[in-house]
Amino acid sequence: QVQLVESGGDSVQAGGSLRLSCAASGYTYSSYCMGWFRQAPGKEREGVALIMYDGSTTYADSVKGRFTITEDNAKNTLYLQMNSLKPEDTAMYYCAARIGGSCYASLLRKKYEFNYWGQGTRVTVSS
Repeated sequence: QVQLVESGGDSVQAGGSLRLSCAASGYTYSSYCMGWFRQAPGKEREGVALIMYDGSTTYADSVKGRFTITEDNAKNTLYLQMNSLKPEDTAMYYCAARIGGSCYASLLRKKYEFNYWGQGTRVTVSS
């Protein structure tokens, strides 16, 4: 059974940093498309960052230059390093996996293509 478990969310001041982790189990981690999404109160869930099979990455314009998605295949873990945090980054952050099918940059805007989701970890940024 596929399981994704996020951790690392916290409350921080604007300008601070956090690193989110997503521990994956139940499938061959390196074979699948992994991404981070977020959902702020009253808003739709949106894509933040995606890492593809070859290690290439893509980011939402709002986080480019501030967030970095990485993975450790040996640990079956996905990370999101978030720097220079802003109040508008406040949201529940979700890890997602697309198992089956190809992996490409525009999947960042197609959350419904992702089969599995974690329970989320909350990030709050105060000004």
